[in-house]
Amino acid sequence: MLTIRNETQADRQIVEEITRRAFYNLYVPGCGEHHLVHIMRDHPDFIPELDFVAELDGQVIGNVMYTRATLTDEAGAVKDILTFGPVSITPEHQRKGYGKRLLEHSFRRAAELGWEVIVIFGSPVNYVGRGFKSCKKFNVCLENGKFPSAMMVKELKEGALDGRRWVYRDSPVMAIDEEEARRYDDTLEPMERKYLPSQAMPLS
Repeated sequence: MLTIRNETQADRQIVEEITRRAFYNLYVPGCGEHHLVHIMRDHPDFIPELDFVAELDGQVIGNVMYTRATLTDEAGAVKDILTFGPVSITPEHQRKGYGKRLLEHSFRRAAELGWEVIVIFGSPVNYVGRGFKSCKKFNVCLENGKFPSAMMVKELKEGALDGRRWVYRDSPVMAIDEEEARRYDDTLEPMERKYLPSQAMPLS
């Protein structure tokens, strides 16, 4: 039986371990996502109400965490929005629908809390089925004016984005210091950093 609930203090270490296992060697040799989880909770943009774990038969097998981000229109008006990540499921429980249920739960709760928009970076193959669409469809771009294929948008409230041009900005906590992340990783149980073919796939 799958239970989805808010993360507690007692979950923190296992959540970091799950994140590390889920991302290690996926995009680069090693990973920094578990370090992001480690520092995110203390950042003012972190949203504890949207910090969830998935528990299968009493064992935590996944998690998702949200932070604030912003959209700014051409007149300088700023709209507070959400982004999530990392979202992780232990490797042995992946591709069984648990991640989908975890995300859908978080979307419902975010909408109940009054949030209107989520912007993420990831593989469109993984998120189109969750209701995300190309950032270009919503006229949401980066500060350099580009519309990355990996940047996707989900309206939790229909019509929240009205076609105006919006510039997306992440929370500063998302800018991982790779050296700091590596030093943190070196304090944990050793895992082998590998170069894998999947790391060559661009997300831009």
